[in-house]
Amino acid sequence: MDITITGRKLTVSDAMRAYAEEKVGNSMKVMDIHPLSADVVLSIEKNPAIASKCKCEVTLRTHGHIIRVEEIEEDMYAAIDVAAAKVLRQLRKFKTRVVERKFRPSTKGEVSSLKNLPTAPFDPDKLMEELEGDEEAVVRVKEMEFPPLTEQEALIQIDLLGHDFFVYTDRDTNVSCVLYRRENGGYGLIKQKD
Repeated sequence: MDITITGRKLTVSDAMRAYAEEKVGNSMKVMDIHPLSADVVLSIEKNPAIASKCKCEVTLRTHGHIIRVEEIEEDMYAAIDVAAAKVLRQLRKFKTRVVERKFRPSTKGEVSSLKNLPTAPFDPDKLMEELEGDEEAVVRVKEMEFPPLTEQEALIQIDLLGHDFFVYTDRDTNVSCVLYRRENGGYGLIKQKD
């Protein structure tokens, strides 16, 4: 279990680092999923108009999946506490939806295996700096690979990330797809035309 703690616009004290390692580490230990690594980013917003200024972001990587949690509170220790509790809930969801499924037969009568799941690398260093300009300019660019997944695996990934959409390559047809949450509930799927 690997935990990396960094500060953005904030110098992380030894006490805060130890507290974050303990809280997030305890949430990770409870689920006993290996391999599992976490990146914790602590930041403070300097804008006086914002009441809740302390943010704790936790990104977990395991078995080719990314689990992300973000919490904003008035106190950094409170943000860490709430984020650690959310991490535990997300890991439970991950374990019931992914890890425990590897022993259940799929619809084709096969047994799915986590060894066959693709890796979805996430490299925060590849994120470009924000561009200056007017409001309609692209303000952030993220480079990433679109992993080959099944539709079911993409549904799990969008749920674990908590995003409104997820782009992936269909494992069977090698076609680019966008899975998105619909406002009235459910999901929509956009597929590249042949």
